[in-house]
Amino acid sequence: MFKKIEILKNGFQDIKRLQRDIEHLRFELGCIEASNSSGEKDLKEFRVFSQWGEDGIIQWLIRNLDIKYRSFIEFGVQDYTESNTRFLLMHDNWEGLIIDGGKENIDYIKQDEIYWRYSLKAVHAFITAENIDQIFVEHGFQGPIGILSIDIDGNDYWVWKAIQSVQPDIVVCEYNHRFGKEKALTIPYDAAFVREKAHHSCVYYGASIQAFVHLAEKKGYSLVAGNSNGNNIFFVRNTLLNGIVRKKSVDECFIHGKFRESRDKDGYMAFLPLEEELKILKALPLVDVSDD
Repeated sequence: MFKKIEILKNGFQDIKRLQRDIEHLRFELGCIEASNSSGEKDLKEFRVFSQWGEDGIIQWLIRNLDIKYRSFIEFGVQDYTESNTRFLLMHDNWEGLIIDGGKENIDYIKQDEIYWRYSLKAVHAFITAENIDQIFVEHGFQGPIGILSIDIDGNDYWVWKAIQSVQPDIVVCEYNHRFGKEKALTIPYDAAFVREKAHHSCVYYGASIQAFVHLAEKKGYSLVAGNSNGNNIFFVRNTLLNGIVRKKSVDECFIHGKFRESRDKDGYMAFLPLEEELKILKALPLVDVSDD
């Protein structure tokens, strides 16, 4: 029995070492990507720890903008192994606050060696428009910051609208491409919104690109980039725009995503085409915020 336990223990340690080695390899390859693109003025996407090409877009932005505050906030990070700011934390030594609604995710992050190697705070909280500023302030983040990354698959528009305690230079938002590029649409605000419970398909969440652009303009930001997969957009404070990082139109940044993440009523992947997803959304309530 003890021998079997020892074998299992050694196997677990081997797996942990392999995971650590893979992360180090990904990081080193990311450093090469960042170095190769450092002299380029054109945006180049690449992925290290981000879901798609956001790592490359963020590197391009911070290289070409006068960012004075090397700090970030990201929420909706899950266990932070896949995120928009992990490479920024490790490669550029920024400090950050990350928030997630799953306690197990935050516990995992605090056991990750990244938590002692870098200046990072991980907070367990279910984010609402009512509590977001309080969370920031309680954990020492207020005033100017470098980057705010929003990805909670739900009340994203309403939460950004409510934020007043921090003034980021760059804002990253996930938009729902299914709502199209013409109208400023979002789900109605519900403080208890959970994507999986709102509709089994999981395609009912978030806001359209126009909704975020409308809100950004009111807050003093311009749309400057969108990833090539059609789910993340980037805004920059108007006072920081320059000849390289310039304001772009919705048409320049919007893309209908090709990813198929819909679920059936039993929770299994349904792989519905966009046309079928749109039929689902037609029967669900949406709010036009163009006059908000």
